[in-house]
Amino acid sequence: MSESRRVELVTGTLSVQVRESAFPLDDLCGFAARDNRKRGFLFLSKVLGKHWPALPSRMRQIHQHLAAQLELGGGPWLVLAMAETATGLGQGVFEALLDQRPGTEALFIHSTRYRLAGRPFLAFEEPHCHAPDQFLYEPLQADHLQRFETARDLILVDDEISTGTTLCNLVDAYRARNPQLERVHFVAITNFSGADCAERFAARLGLPVQCVAALAGDFSFQPADLPERPQAPAAVGDNRRRPDQLAEYLGRFGIDRRLWIPPADIARLSAGLAPGAAILVLGTGEFMHVAFRVGLELEAQGFAVAVQSTTRSPILLGADIGHRLLFADNYGEGIRNYLYNVDYKDYARIVVCHETPRDGLDDLLQQLGPDCLTYGLTTDHS
Repeated sequence: MSESRRVELVTGTLSVQVRESAFPLDDLCGFAARDNRKRGFLFLSKVLGKHWPALPSRMRQIHQHLAAQLELGGGPWLVLAMAETATGLGQGVFEALLDQRPGTEALFIHSTRYRLAGRPFLAFEEPHCHAPDQFLYEPLQADHLQRFETARDLILVDDEISTGTTLCNLVDAYRARNPQLERVHFVAITNFSGADCAERFAARLGLPVQCVAALAGDFSFQPADLPERPQAPAAVGDNRRRPDQLAEYLGRFGIDRRLWIPPADIARLSAGLAPGAAILVLGTGEFMHVAFRVGLELEAQGFAVAVQSTTRSPILLGADIGHRLLFADNYGEGIRNYLYNVDYKDYARIVVCHETPRDGLDDLLQQLGPDCLTYGLTTDHS
């Protein structure tokens, strides 16, 4: 499936050429301009549930498609997702793997930008990002730590791959902890790192590398001659939440099972709605996967469901960004948070999923209108 796009952004001109794809380009992504001196463009995924409202069943289809392409050994497997954008995608791919290949020893974990005192971690950089510092915390449970340190296959999941530098940086950091690693898999919705990416990454890392994507292509970007813009606000701060106010069993510190949402919770969240009513299920920051699982259950009940998440990523209005809300973050770090392409009047109900205490959501809830419920999954339902 060969397609091409030339997109005029306020920051420059983005040209995209699709080499191969299992889905039409317009079904997978749109385009936007980043408020970022290092990279002025963004591939705006329509199936990620981050910057664009996505159907949960469509998201699951992508998870299953990506998982089915993986060529894995007998285990253990470590599925590692990149914060903040791909935390939900990575956990979805992990759960699809558990469905497709039951009984295999596997662990899911995601990187984070939250600093937690006293927790051992690996540090690495995402050089092109407005917030380059990332952390990968060690699993808390002994059996999870064992899998973390002995995995034979490392499956790195991101929403898109352009240069692969960040993923290679993470592999380097991880191998210092696990010299037994045998194979690496780079997984993304869109891969623009070149037709020979697997060979180049393998030569860089000294390990076999498989590249898996729903769409593979090439891009070029010609920056516009713009006046110097102010630096985007910082997106890494000192986390003000205690460890017990962050979910410790959903991915940041390792999970080896599917997430399960109690039916009573779904009944409460949908109570009083007309059949087929429109519902937005909203994650917060890195806390994305609960929103996806809630959305799937509500969609199965016949509601018109969209899934999305708030973000720290500064994106400029224009192109495929039509709406933007700006509000205080719920982690108490004083960092700007955003929600894109959401008009609350389009929904009969908005369900905001959160791991932090509810009082941190006041600014967001006020802007989302009166038809909001909050959902804090505070016990381990995995």
